[in-house]
Amino acid sequence: MKDERKNVEFIDEKQERKELRRGGTLKGFLGGSLLTREKVVRQLPFILFLTLLALFYIANRYHAENVVRENSRLQDEVRELRARAISTSAELMHLSKQSEVVRLIKEKDMGLRESLTPPRKIVVEKEE
Repeated sequence: MKDERKNVEFIDEKQERKELRRGGTLKGFLGGSLLTREKVVRQLPFILFLTLLALFYIANRYHAENVVRENSRLQDEVRELRARAISTSAELMHLSKQSEVVRLIKEKDMGLRESLTPPRKIVVEKEE
């Protein structure tokens, strides 16, 4: 029967169906004969479409993981900067107190002295 098939150019449909049922084994897949069959060739655009979707899915997942990682890094940075801003603000408030300013002026010997008289309001009357 094998000799007859070698000489025959066209195989009838019944023989092809039998061959399809028999050839769907691992040996047929590894040998490449499974990929040359008409049913598989007709489905090739759909298989390529599914492959493309799988690649897009993988790329999207990779991108999403990078975005999550970057978001986490930025949140950590914001927390650190917020803590630094609060400590800087507290230090500035401490340094701007009148008693602290007087102490720093005396410490650096700037030749300034604290005014002991309270400030007065100057009122200018309008002339008519």
